[in-house]
Amino acid sequence: MNRSFQRRESIIFFAFALLLVVILPLASSIGWISPFTLNTWGKYLSYAILAIAVDLLWGYTGLLSLGQALFFSLGGYMMGMYLMLMIGKLGQYKSDLPDFLVFLGHTQLPAIWKPFYSFPFALLMVVVIPGILAFIFGYLAFRSRIKGVYFSILTQALTYGAALMFFRNDLNMGGNNGFTDFRFILGADIRSDGTKRTLFIVTAIVLLGVYAGCRWLTTTKFGLIQRAVRDSENRVLFSGYAAANYKLFVFVLCAIIASLGGSLFVTQVGIINPSEMTTQKSLEAVVWVAVGGRGTLIGPILGAIGVNSLQSWATRAMPDYWLLFLGAGFTLAVLFMPKGLVGLPLQLRNAFVKYKSRSAADEDAPQIPAAAITVKPTPSTPSSPSAE
Repeated sequence: MNRSFQRRESIIFFAFALLLVVILPLASSIGWISPFTLNTWGKYLSYAILAIAVDLLWGYTGLLSLGQALFFSLGGYMMGMYLMLMIGKLGQYKSDLPDFLVFLGHTQLPAIWKPFYSFPFALLMVVVIPGILAFIFGYLAFRSRIKGVYFSILTQALTYGAALMFFRNDLNMGGNNGFTDFRFILGADIRSDGTKRTLFIVTAIVLLGVYAGCRWLTTTKFGLIQRAVRDSENRVLFSGYAAANYKLFVFVLCAIIASLGGSLFVTQVGIINPSEMTTQKSLEAVVWVAVGGRGTLIGPILGAIGVNSLQSWATRAMPDYWLLFLGAGFTLAVLFMPKGLVGLPLQLRNAFVKYKSRSAADEDAPQIPAAAITVKPTPSTPSSPSAE
């Protein structure tokens, strides 16, 4: 990546930062933007954090993980457990227990739920639980030298199995319905406009922090080895580096990043259920990265916001054709935009320069005057003797 591209990427990102952290919340506070619109953009930013996690694995390390939605959902569930306990007696059953536990016949809060009365503990679990799961899975996978399509299939199987477990009520995680009907967070009404603006700003700041941290990481020596693993892992091994350790670190880091996005998602959308951890969600995140631009940190953000904005419009205007739009967009990006939306300006400029140089070459070519062109007479064909 050249310096001019990095400079343009930084300018675009800081322009987005100004828009997201300052302009949009200010516009919402004075009534130019509805709280619903701001809340929807908060969801897009949460998805953008997930997209960065997918890109750091796929675009920079060459690991196509189809299980990032699992870590995203685990973060949402950890924060959701805290939010469910904050409902208190305002639920349908007027009990301190969450409604679904009362419905299942519980009279006491399960022991695993009790520490989640503490917000710091819930925040700690957002980092710890996905991190431990990613470490165990990654250690077993990378030590076995599983890579390529086999790694993708394994991650897909992991998230599919976890989704099946969460769909069951045996885990005391709400089953199909998951967690919803949240009321308070840190004593503030989570449904008030002021709290929604605060959560939006927090999401934007976390996105900025994730971007800055990943940008720093990719410019260090670690980032160089990371890209070397992507381009030729065997050469990295022959050079004496333990490629498995690098991949394991990136895999755990991306799981934690995705989990942070999920914890912010649940506070703004107000619901988390097992449908968020299906393989379809992981594939959608891959499409965001491909459309935005793989191997760039600004591309996943643009892809997540752009594709989800298109989805919000299409599901209202033409709900039957949304999946066609998604498939067509992914196909066009793969065939005609290998660097995604981020690389499109450079791709168009190169095409324009090539067209101009070809036109200049045609104009500089020597012109042959028309008078100089002599047409040699074609020898007449001897007439055949007439049959007189």
